[in-house]
Amino acid sequence: MQQESMVPVTILTGFLGAGKTTLLNRILKEDHGRRIAVIENEFGEVGVDSDIIESSDEQIVEMNNGCICCTVRGDLIRILGTLKDKRDKGALKFDRVVIETTGMADPGPVAQTFFTDEEIGNYYLLDSILTVIDAKHAPQQLDEFREAQEQVGFADRILLSKTDLTGEDEVKTLIDRLKRMNPRAPIKKVHFGETPLDEVLDIRGFNLNAILELDPEFLADSHHDHHDQVESFVFRSEKPFDGEKLEQFLSGMIQVYGPDLLRYKGVLWMKGNPRRVVFQGVHMMMGGDLAKPWTKGEKKGSVMIFIGKKLPRDLFLAGMEQCLVQ
Repeated sequence: MQQESMVPVTILTGFLGAGKTTLLNRILKEDHGRRIAVIENEFGEVGVDSDIIESSDEQIVEMNNGCICCTVRGDLIRILGTLKDKRDKGALKFDRVVIETTGMADPGPVAQTFFTDEEIGNYYLLDSILTVIDAKHAPQQLDEFREAQEQVGFADRILLSKTDLTGEDEVKTLIDRLKRMNPRAPIKKVHFGETPLDEVLDIRGFNLNAILELDPEFLADSHHDHHDQVESFVFRSEKPFDGEKLEQFLSGMIQVYGPDLLRYKGVLWMKGNPRRVVFQGVHMMMGGDLAKPWTKGEKKGSVMIFIGKKLPRDLFLAGMEQCLVQ
């Protein structure tokens, strides 16, 4: 199935009280003319306005703006399968899906659903992971909760709420900290979830063919006092990789460090390959795809970013170095 005909899925995550539900209620009620199925992956918590959910015995409720609200008390694959069947039969119409994770959840397993279940992976296209962060309480939450840090590490976009309740200096310090933890996610301030939908949909954060353009300024080694569990580092080289060695090395590292590797992504120069290889992974799942050819006279090279929890940076960098064609 071509990507064009697949249903894009956005995973919305963020710590308790960050403002995810405000954003979702807006999607479910605002007259935006889009048909979106919103899945509340809440384990018995009250998420989207409880009157929407309480008035329904079913798990799936159609809203008057064409959106659909589903609550999942368990198996996400099952509800995605149900939505697929109803859509294929013409019983439900929707063009995309937004999944809200619980405030304490690590979004990794939700993202992995799209790599592990073939039927789901062929029908739905994982678009991106959005993380909503409460600027006022985030510094404390990041200090205290591993989950809050993981949600930052997984993000393709970070939406910063409640900046109006926080001093400018504190917001700047927080943004600097978030950039160190995850240099690849653009950060945008939002007020009460009011962000244009175009800015949070169709990001293609998981699209292997989208060439990764890292902002070089983000990657400058900056001095930092925080020792966050979630950190990032970058490998760069102007020599080509030996494909077999690289695959063996990364497979070995993933066996050992997979649970702590949140996202890893890069554009690689492989020996003997006329095209760039775009590579990425989530936890234990990794894959590569061919991207545009290297042009004549173009300077070739590789850039790979690793985002994870307390990863042995030196071991990774030295191992990557060993995989280059000497």
